[in-house]
Parts: sequence; structure tokens; C-alpha cells
Amino acid sequence: MIVDSAVYRHGVRLPVDCYPHDYAALREAASRDHDFVWVGLYEPSHIELSEIAQAFELHPLAVEDAVVAHQRPKLEKYDNSLFLVLKTLWYVDEDDAVETGEINVFIGPDFVITVRHGRGSALSDARHALEQKQSVLDHGPSAVVYAVCDAVVDGYTAVVAELQVDVDEVESSVFSEQRTNDGNRIYILKRELSEVRRAVLPLREPMRRFATGSVDLIEAEAGPFFRDVSDHLSQAADEIDTLDSLLSTAFDAHLARIAVQQNDDMRKISAGAALVVVPTLIAGIYGMNFTHMPELDWTFGYPFALLLMIGTAGGLWVLFKKSGWF
Repeated sequence: MIVDSAVYRHGVRLPVDCYPHDYAALREAASRDHDFVWVGLYEPSHIELSEIAQAFELHPLAVEDAVVAHQRPKLEKYDNSLFLVLKTLWYVDEDDAVETGEINVFIGPDFVITVRHGRGSALSDARHALEQKQSVLDHGPSAVVYAVCDAVVDGYTAVVAELQVDVDEVESSVFSEQRTNDGNRIYILKRELSEVRRAVLPLREPMRRFATGSVDLIEAEAGPFFRDVSDHLSQAADEIDTLDSLLSTAFDAHLARIAVQQNDDMRKISAGAALVVVPTLIAGIYGMNFTHMPELDWTFGYPFALLLMIGTAGGLWVLFKKSGWF
């Protein structure tokens, strides 16, 4: 569906007397130099995108990618337009999960069309904020592309901050005195970091090209804005690598603690078995009832055997206690 559509002239939104889906009238209204149309759509059907493609002369391959979604972040150049794919991210704290969406951006000399999939990174706030900055919006489609990229990368930063909190929790749990089972959570967090990495890393090259002014239809004057976005993107990528390394270290520490705990358990089991085995040995000897065992006729033989069992067990307990086995 169409979320919003408007014509802009010198950074100001123009009132246009037509329906939001009357793309021909919108494009006709952008008749002066530096005028442009911005159409925002949310999960449009193939028919809706076909109408837009016809009005704005979009390449069919790019239109197909925008309908199907699930594309890798990329920047492609067609005859008279650009096609940019961005992955959107948001964090679900109760599930330790990173959810993904997608924004497809068609960029032409006099139009920008944003196609959003998934519930994350709504662009209405970015549009309203940009409309308050006439000097920025006066850069035309380049300003819209910057605003969209900036909103998406801000989403990456927020997700990475949430993952940082979870990694800190895992580290505290791994090195706590209590026995914990952190292996499953570490695996889930590493998987979510991989999801974030698949969104962040491929976007670095398009942002670099925008920042250096080496892409047609993106004004060179917008380079400083894209350099700021590129810097935030690089910071997010570095933090992802750091968190992934910390999780790997935490997992190794978790396995080491399990091994130590198992050794402690085996020592305690062995010590407990020794406390039972030695008295059992003494009882076995005195329970054989051979004729020529002098203790059989001894008045104090029974209490002596009991005291011997208790004494050896007590001696072993003291020895194991001093050695740390108990």
C-alpha cells in the first residue's frame, strides 16, 4: 500500500491536487529543475509496483527484486536509475532475537521510491524530520537516500547496543559461582550476530561510494552526510566483531568451567566411594567366619571391628577434607 507520496521543490513539500496513487500527475507536477517526487510504499503487491514501474520507467529486474524482497544489501545501476537494497533490523529482547526487514530504494533524477518490507524502520519519522530541514532536503533525491540510510544504520546501532547488554549478561553468568548452562544462549547470540553482520557488511561498499561522490544521481555535495553514515556503519561492524570474539571466549571459558566442575564431581564421588569401600573391606574380612580366626572368639572383636571401620572412615574424611576433595 502507499504510505505517503509528495512533490518537493527547493526542500519544501508542494500541495498537489491529485490522488496519492496518481503517479503520472505527481511526476508532471515535478516540472522544474531540482523538483522531485518521493513515493513511500509498504509491502506493495506486484500490480501496484507494476504501475509505479510504468510511470517512473523502472527496470523490470529491480522491480522483481523489490516485490520478492529477501535480497542481499546491494547497489545496482540501471539505465537511468539506481536500485539500493537495505536490510532493516530490530531487537526482540524476550527472545534474544534479531528480526529483519528490508527497504528497497529506487533513485532517479526526479524521483525516489521507497518500498518497505517488515515492521521495522518505519520511514514516516525520517520523512517528517527531513521536511523540517529545508537546506538538506534541497539536495533532492540524494537527501532522501541519506535520510533512509541514516535511519537504517541508527537501527543497527540500537540492535548492537542491545546485543552488548546480552553479551555482558552471558559473561557474568559464565564466570559466576553458580552452575549455569550458557551454551544454548551463547549459540543463539552468535547466530543473531551473524544476522546483523549479513545486514551491515555488504552495505559498507555502497556507503563508501556515496561518500566519495562516485555514484551517478547522488550529488557530490552530499558526501559529508554519507561519510557520517559510513562511519557509524564501520563502528557497528567493529562492535559486531568484538562481540563475536567475546562470545567465542565466553564459550571456551564455559567449556573449561564444565570440565573443572566435572573433575570436582569425580573427586567427590571417588572420596565418597572410598569412605564406603574401606569399611566394607573390613566387614568383608570379619564376615568370612573361618575356624582359625582368633577374633571370632574374642570378646571385644565386634566392637573392635566397628571402631576400626569408623576410625578408617573418619581418617579418610579428614584427609579428603584437607586436600579439598570435600
